[in-house]
Order: sequence, then structure tokens, then C-alpha cells
Amino acid sequence: MTQAIVDLGEYEDRVLTIVKGKYGLKNKSDAVNFVINKFEEEFLEPELKPEYVKKIKRIEKEKSIQFRSIKELRELIENG
Repeated sequence: MTQAIVDLGEYEDRVLTIVKGKYGLKNKSDAVNFVINKFEEEFLEPELKPEYVKKIKRIEKEKSIQFRSIKELRELIENG
């Protein structure tokens, strides 16, 4: 287990105290771990939202430009 000394502002300390109480955690260390796990779930590995899946499917159905090679794509981009 890694230990760290963390400087918290007054507001951040209050937030941890609220999290600790709301979720019945033993100490602020548990509250910090809880917040980190929530952050990971929400921001680092989010599931695809249904709206996003619909958007991807719609885009996949649209007519696309086909290229036979990267060179052909590069020429189109450079020569407009």
C-alpha cells in the first residue's frame, strides 16, 4: 500500500468529510479511495452512452469516400 501526505484546502476537506459520512466510510483515506474509484468509473472507462452508439451507427451508414491507399488520400488532401 502506498502512503501519501496530501495538502487539502478547507473546502476539499469538507467534501471528503461529507463523502465519508454519506457512504459510511471509516476514515478520510477510504473517502479518497472511494472518490478515486468513482472518478475512474465516470471518466476513465465510461461505457458508451446510447446516444453515442446511435450517432456512430448513423455515421457508419453514411456514404463514405473510399481510398485505395494512404498515398491517394494524401494527394486528395494536399491538392484539395
